[in-house]
Amino acid sequence: MSTTMTRRHLAKLGLGFGAGALLSRSAFAQAPAFFRIGTGGTAGTYYPVGGLLANAISNPPQLVLTAQASNGSVANINAIASGALESGFSQADVAYWAYTGTGLFEGKGKLEDLRLLANLYPESIHLVAAKSANIKSVADLKGKRVSLDEPGSGTLVDARIILNAWGIKESDLKADFLKPNQAAEKMRDGGMDAFFFVGGYPTSAITELAATGGGIDIVPLSGPEADALIKQYSFFSTDEIPANTYKNVGAVKTLAVGAQWITSAKVPDNVVYEVTKNLWSDKTRAALDAGHAKGKFIRKETALAGAGIPVHPGAAKFYKEAGLLKS
Repeated sequence: MSTTMTRRHLAKLGLGFGAGALLSRSAFAQAPAFFRIGTGGTAGTYYPVGGLLANAISNPPQLVLTAQASNGSVANINAIASGALESGFSQADVAYWAYTGTGLFEGKGKLEDLRLLANLYPESIHLVAAKSANIKSVADLKGKRVSLDEPGSGTLVDARIILNAWGIKESDLKADFLKPNQAAEKMRDGGMDAFFFVGGYPTSAITELAATGGGIDIVPLSGPEADALIKQYSFFSTDEIPANTYKNVGAVKTLAVGAQWITSAKVPDNVVYEVTKNLWSDKTRAALDAGHAKGKFIRKETALAGAGIPVHPGAAKFYKEAGLLKS
Protein backbone atom coordinates (compact mmCIF):
# COMPACT_ATOMS: atom_id res chain seq x y z
CA MET A 1 0.00 0.00 0.00
CA SER A 2 1.42 3.33 -1.05
CA THR A 3 2.18 5.85 1.65
CA THR A 4 2.23 8.76 -0.80
CA MET A 5 -0.27 11.46 0.26
CA THR A 6 -2.21 13.05 -2.58
CA ARG A 7 -3.53 16.59 -2.46
CA ARG A 8 -7.04 15.13 -2.09
CA HIS A 9 -5.93 13.13 0.99
CA LEU A 10 -4.29 16.21 2.51
CA ALA A 11 -7.39 18.26 1.87
CA LYS A 12 -9.57 15.64 3.58
CA LEU A 13 -7.14 15.45 6.49
CA GLY A 14 -7.13 19.23 6.75
CA LEU A 15 -10.91 19.28 6.88
CA GLY A 16 -10.78 16.66 9.61
CA PHE A 17 -8.34 18.68 11.69
CA GLY A 18 -10.39 21.83 11.11
CA ALA A 19 -13.62 20.17 12.18
CA GLY A 20 -11.89 18.79 15.27
CA ALA A 21 -10.55 22.20 16.18
CA LEU A 22 -13.97 23.78 15.71
CA LEU A 23 -15.58 21.08 17.83
CA SER A 24 -12.97 21.64 20.53
CA ARG A 25 -13.53 25.40 20.52
CA SER A 26 -17.30 24.89 20.55
CA ALA A 27 -17.06 22.52 23.51
CA PHE A 28 -14.82 24.99 25.33
CA ALA A 29 -17.22 27.84 24.59
CA GLN A 30 -20.07 25.83 26.08
CA ALA A 31 -18.18 24.95 29.25
CA PRO A 32 -20.12 26.44 32.17
CA ALA A 33 -18.74 29.61 33.75
CA PHE A 34 -19.27 29.80 37.51
CA PHE A 35 -19.30 33.32 38.89
CA ARG A 36 -19.53 33.74 42.65
CA ILE A 37 -20.63 36.99 44.28
CA GLY A 38 -19.41 37.81 47.79
CA THR A 39 -22.18 39.81 49.47
CA GLY A 40 -22.47 40.59 53.19
CA GLY A 41 -24.31 39.51 56.31
CA THR A 42 -27.77 38.04 55.81
CA ALA A 43 -29.43 40.96 57.64
CA GLY A 44 -27.91 43.62 55.39
CA THR A 45 -28.65 44.82 51.85
CA TYR A 46 -25.78 43.15 49.93
CA TYR A 47 -27.09 39.64 50.59
CA PRO A 48 -30.65 39.99 49.18
CA VAL A 49 -29.48 42.16 46.27
CA GLY A 50 -26.75 39.62 45.46
CA GLY A 51 -29.25 36.77 45.46
CA LEU A 52 -31.61 38.77 43.26
CA LEU A 53 -28.87 39.51 40.70
CA ALA A 54 -27.52 35.96 40.73
CA ASN A 55 -30.96 34.54 39.93
CA ALA A 56 -31.73 37.11 37.24
CA ILE A 57 -28.36 37.05 35.46
CA SER A 58 -27.67 33.31 35.50
CA ASN A 59 -28.13 31.60 32.15
CA PRO A 60 -27.47 27.90 32.87
CA PRO A 61 -25.72 25.82 31.86
CA GLN A 62 -23.35 28.35 30.25
CA LEU A 63 -23.38 30.98 33.02
CA VAL A 64 -24.11 30.20 36.68
CA LEU A 65 -23.99 32.92 39.34
CA THR A 66 -24.24 32.26 43.07
CA ALA A 67 -24.42 34.75 45.94
CA GLN A 68 -22.50 33.96 49.12
CA ALA A 69 -22.84 35.54 52.56
CA SER A 70 -19.63 37.17 53.79
CA ASN A 71 -18.24 39.71 56.26
CA GLY A 72 -18.68 42.51 53.74
CA SER A 73 -16.52 44.86 51.68
CA VAL A 74 -13.03 44.20 53.01
CA ALA A 75 -13.54 40.45 53.18
CA ASN A 76 -14.90 40.43 49.62
CA ILE A 77 -11.97 42.47 48.28
CA ASN A 78 -9.47 40.12 49.90
CA ALA A 79 -11.30 37.05 48.56
CA ILE A 80 -11.34 38.47 45.02
CA ALA A 81 -7.62 39.29 45.24
CA SER A 82 -6.81 35.75 46.42
CA GLY A 83 -8.98 34.08 43.78
CA ALA A 84 -11.41 32.65 46.36
CA LEU A 85 -14.22 34.63 44.69
CA GLU A 86 -14.75 35.81 41.11
CA SER A 87 -16.55 38.93 42.31
CA GLY A 88 -18.08 40.69 45.27
CA PHE A 89 -19.78 43.84 46.48
CA SER A 90 -17.75 46.61 48.08
CA GLN A 91 -18.11 50.15 49.19
CA ALA A 92 -16.44 52.51 46.73
CA ASP A 93 -14.03 53.77 49.39
CA VAL A 94 -12.81 50.30 50.34
CA ALA A 95 -12.24 49.33 46.69
CA TYR A 96 -10.25 52.51 46.08
CA TRP A 97 -8.09 52.03 49.16
CA ALA A 98 -7.37 48.42 48.24
CA TYR A 99 -6.42 49.25 44.66
CA THR A 100 -4.15 52.15 45.67
CA GLY A 101 -2.75 50.56 48.85
CA THR A 102 -3.88 53.54 50.94
CA GLY A 103 -6.27 54.14 53.82
CA LEU A 104 -7.34 50.84 55.33
CA PHE A 105 -4.81 49.02 53.10
CA GLU A 106 -1.85 51.25 53.92
CA GLY A 107 1.33 49.17 54.08
CA LYS A 108 -0.40 46.03 52.75
CA GLY A 109 0.47 46.52 49.11
CA LYS A 110 -1.71 47.49 46.18
CA LEU A 111 -4.34 45.04 44.94
CA GLU A 112 -3.90 46.12 41.34
CA ASP A 113 -5.97 43.31 39.78
CA LEU A 114 -9.23 44.75 41.12
CA ARG A 115 -11.64 45.86 38.40
CA LEU A 116 -15.05 47.51 38.36
CA LEU A 117 -18.00 45.64 36.91
CA ALA A 118 -20.66 48.19 37.89
CA ASN A 119 -21.58 50.88 40.37
CA LEU A 120 -24.88 49.77 41.87
CA TYR A 121 -26.58 52.13 44.34
CA PRO A 122 -25.81 54.62 47.12
CA GLU A 123 -25.23 53.09 50.54
CA SER A 124 -26.55 55.23 53.34
CA ILE A 125 -24.64 55.46 56.60
CA HIS A 126 -27.05 54.61 59.41
CA LEU A 127 -26.23 55.55 62.97
CA VAL A 128 -29.04 53.76 64.80
CA ALA A 129 -29.75 54.68 68.42
CA ALA A 130 -32.19 53.38 70.98
CA LYS A 131 -34.74 56.09 71.81
CA SER A 132 -34.08 55.53 75.48
CA ALA A 133 -30.37 56.42 74.97
CA ASN A 134 -31.28 60.02 73.98
CA ILE A 135 -28.52 60.24 71.34
CA LYS A 136 -29.15 63.21 69.05
CA SER A 137 -25.69 63.68 67.53
CA VAL A 138 -22.40 61.83 67.08
CA ALA A 139 -21.02 63.82 70.01
CA ASP A 140 -23.60 62.15 72.29
CA LEU A 141 -21.96 58.75 71.73
CA LYS A 142 -19.34 59.43 74.41
CA GLY A 143 -19.62 56.86 77.18
CA LYS A 144 -22.29 54.89 75.29
CA ARG A 145 -22.35 51.22 74.27
CA VAL A 146 -21.78 51.40 70.52
CA SER A 147 -21.22 48.68 67.91
CA LEU A 148 -18.95 49.74 65.04
CA ASP A 149 -19.64 46.53 63.01
CA GLU A 150 -17.38 43.51 62.67
CA PRO A 151 -13.73 43.45 61.59
CA GLY A 152 -13.41 43.16 57.81
CA SER A 153 -16.50 45.27 57.13
CA GLY A 154 -16.58 48.58 55.29
CA THR A 155 -18.92 49.91 57.96
CA LEU A 156 -16.18 49.67 60.59
CA VAL A 157 -13.87 51.76 58.40
CA ASP A 158 -16.44 54.50 57.89
CA ALA A 159 -17.56 54.45 61.54
CA ARG A 160 -14.00 55.24 62.59
CA ILE A 161 -13.73 58.04 60.02
CA ILE A 162 -16.99 59.56 61.29
CA LEU A 163 -16.00 59.33 64.95
CA ASN A 164 -12.71 61.06 64.15
CA ALA A 165 -14.49 63.83 62.21
CA TRP A 166 -16.65 64.59 65.24
CA GLY A 167 -13.64 64.47 67.57
CA ILE A 168 -14.61 61.18 69.22
CA LYS A 169 -11.98 58.59 70.09
CA GLU A 170 -12.80 54.90 70.10
CA SER A 171 -11.66 54.85 73.72
CA ASP A 172 -14.43 57.37 74.49
CA LEU A 173 -16.96 54.63 73.76
CA LYS A 174 -17.84 51.25 75.17
CA ALA A 175 -17.11 49.83 71.73
CA ASP A 176 -18.32 46.51 70.40
CA PHE A 177 -17.83 44.86 67.00
CA LEU A 178 -20.97 43.01 65.95
CA LYS A 179 -22.90 42.29 62.76
CA PRO A 180 -25.94 44.60 62.38
CA ASN A 181 -28.47 41.87 63.25
CA GLN A 182 -26.49 40.95 66.40
CA ALA A 183 -26.24 44.62 67.40
CA ALA A 184 -29.97 45.07 66.81
CA GLU A 185 -30.79 42.04 68.96
CA LYS A 186 -28.58 43.38 71.73
CA MET A 187 -30.27 46.79 71.48
CA ARG A 188 -33.69 45.14 71.65
CA ASP A 189 -32.56 43.42 74.87
CA GLY A 190 -31.32 46.71 76.33
CA GLY A 191 -27.61 45.89 75.98
CA MET A 192 -26.68 48.35 73.19
CA ASP A 193 -27.19 52.11 72.87
CA ALA A 194 -26.23 52.60 69.21
CA PHE A 195 -24.71 50.90 66.19
CA PHE A 196 -23.40 51.84 62.75
CA PHE A 197 -24.55 50.25 59.54
CA VAL A 198 -23.66 51.19 55.96
CA GLY A 199 -26.08 49.88 53.36
CA GLY A 200 -29.09 50.56 51.20
CA TYR A 201 -32.27 51.41 53.04
CA PRO A 202 -34.45 49.79 54.22
CA THR A 203 -32.45 46.99 55.81
CA SER A 204 -34.25 44.15 57.57
CA ALA A 205 -32.31 44.29 60.86
CA ILE A 206 -33.27 47.95 61.42
CA THR A 207 -36.80 47.53 60.09
CA GLU A 208 -37.49 44.71 62.56
CA LEU A 209 -35.87 46.61 65.41
CA ALA A 210 -37.97 49.72 64.75
CA ALA A 211 -41.14 47.61 64.65
CA THR A 212 -40.54 45.44 67.71
CA GLY A 213 -38.20 47.31 70.05
CA GLY A 214 -38.73 50.34 72.27
CA GLY A 215 -38.30 52.71 69.34
CA ILE A 216 -35.22 53.98 67.52
CA ASP A 217 -33.67 57.17 66.23
CA ILE A 218 -31.47 57.50 63.16
CA VAL A 219 -28.85 60.06 64.18
CA PRO A 220 -28.16 62.70 61.49
CA LEU A 221 -24.71 62.98 59.93
CA SER A 222 -24.77 66.55 58.66
CA GLY A 223 -23.37 69.99 59.36
CA PRO A 224 -19.78 71.26 59.15
CA GLU A 225 -18.26 67.91 60.18
CA ALA A 226 -20.06 66.13 57.32
CA ASP A 227 -19.13 68.90 54.87
CA ALA A 228 -15.47 68.52 55.84
CA LEU A 229 -15.62 64.77 55.29
CA ILE A 230 -17.05 65.21 51.78
CA LYS A 231 -14.28 67.67 50.99
CA GLN A 232 -11.62 65.28 52.32
CA TYR A 233 -13.00 62.05 50.85
CA SER A 234 -14.43 62.20 47.32
CA PHE A 235 -16.29 58.89 47.77
CA PHE A 236 -18.63 60.40 50.40
CA SER A 237 -21.79 62.18 49.27
CA THR A 238 -24.78 63.77 50.99
CA ASP A 239 -27.85 61.58 51.36
CA GLU A 240 -31.25 61.52 53.02
CA ILE A 241 -33.15 58.57 54.44
CA PRO A 242 -36.82 59.38 53.72
CA ALA A 243 -39.40 59.71 56.48
CA ASN A 244 -41.07 56.44 57.50
CA THR A 245 -38.40 54.29 55.90
CA TYR A 246 -38.31 52.91 59.43
CA LYS A 247 -41.32 52.98 61.75
CA ASN A 248 -41.84 56.35 63.50
CA VAL A 249 -38.55 57.79 62.17
CA GLY A 250 -38.66 61.09 60.26
CA ALA A 251 -36.44 62.10 57.34
CA VAL A 252 -32.75 62.06 58.29
CA LYS A 253 -29.82 63.76 56.54
CA THR A 254 -26.78 61.51 56.38
CA LEU A 255 -23.80 60.51 54.24
CA ALA A 256 -23.50 57.78 51.62
CA VAL A 257 -20.90 55.83 49.64
CA GLY A 258 -21.43 53.91 46.40
CA ALA A 259 -22.04 50.17 46.50
CA GLN A 260 -19.96 48.68 43.70
CA TRP A 261 -19.70 45.27 42.08
CA ILE A 262 -15.99 44.39 41.89
CA THR A 263 -14.24 41.60 40.00
CA SER A 264 -10.67 40.64 39.07
CA ALA A 265 -8.62 41.32 35.95
CA LYS A 266 -7.95 37.56 35.95
CA VAL A 267 -11.58 36.69 35.22
CA PRO A 268 -11.94 36.13 31.44
CA ASP A 269 -13.26 39.07 29.42
CA ASN A 270 -16.01 36.99 27.79
CA VAL A 271 -17.40 35.92 31.17
CA VAL A 272 -17.50 39.47 32.56
CA TYR A 273 -19.02 40.72 29.29
CA GLU A 274 -21.87 38.20 29.57
CA VAL A 275 -22.47 39.05 33.24
CA THR A 276 -22.51 42.78 32.46
CA LYS A 277 -24.79 42.38 29.44
CA ASN A 278 -27.23 40.26 31.46
CA LEU A 279 -27.06 42.70 34.39
CA TRP A 280 -28.58 45.40 32.19
CA SER A 281 -31.11 43.17 30.41
CA ASP A 282 -34.89 43.69 30.52
CA LYS A 283 -35.21 40.50 32.60
CA THR A 284 -32.87 41.79 35.30
CA ARG A 285 -34.48 45.25 35.18
CA ALA A 286 -37.86 43.71 35.97
CA ALA A 287 -36.38 41.61 38.79
CA LEU A 288 -34.65 44.62 40.34
CA ASP A 289 -37.76 46.81 40.20
CA ALA A 290 -39.91 44.13 41.82
CA GLY A 291 -37.43 42.46 44.14
CA HIS A 292 -35.89 45.06 46.48
CA ALA A 293 -36.34 48.70 47.49
CA LYS A 294 -32.80 49.47 46.31
CA GLY A 295 -33.40 47.82 42.94
CA LYS A 296 -34.75 50.99 41.33
CA PHE A 297 -31.48 52.78 42.16
CA ILE A 298 -29.42 50.25 40.16
CA ARG A 299 -29.37 52.07 36.82
CA LYS A 300 -27.26 51.60 33.71
CA GLU A 301 -26.85 55.38 33.48
CA THR A 302 -24.91 55.45 36.79
CA ALA A 303 -23.02 52.17 36.25
CA LEU A 304 -19.67 53.97 35.99
CA ALA A 305 -20.29 56.66 38.63
CA GLY A 306 -17.60 56.99 41.29
CA ALA A 307 -15.26 54.54 39.52
CA GLY A 308 -12.10 54.76 41.61
CA ILE A 309 -10.61 51.63 40.00
CA PRO A 310 -10.29 50.58 36.33
CA VAL A 311 -13.28 49.08 34.55
CA HIS A 312 -12.85 45.41 33.60
CA PRO A 313 -12.26 45.05 29.82
CA GLY A 314 -15.22 42.69 29.52
CA ALA A 315 -17.52 45.22 31.19
CA ALA A 316 -15.93 48.08 29.22
CA LYS A 317 -16.82 46.29 25.97
CA PHE A 318 -20.50 46.32 26.94
CA TYR A 319 -20.45 49.94 28.16
CA LYS A 320 -18.83 51.03 24.88
CA GLU A 321 -21.53 49.22 22.92
CA ALA A 322 -24.14 50.93 25.11
CA GLY A 323 -22.59 54.35 24.49
CA LEU A 324 -21.69 54.84 28.15
CA LEU A 325 -17.93 54.64 27.66
CA LYS A 326 -15.85 56.19 24.92
CA SER A 327 -13.46 53.96 23.00
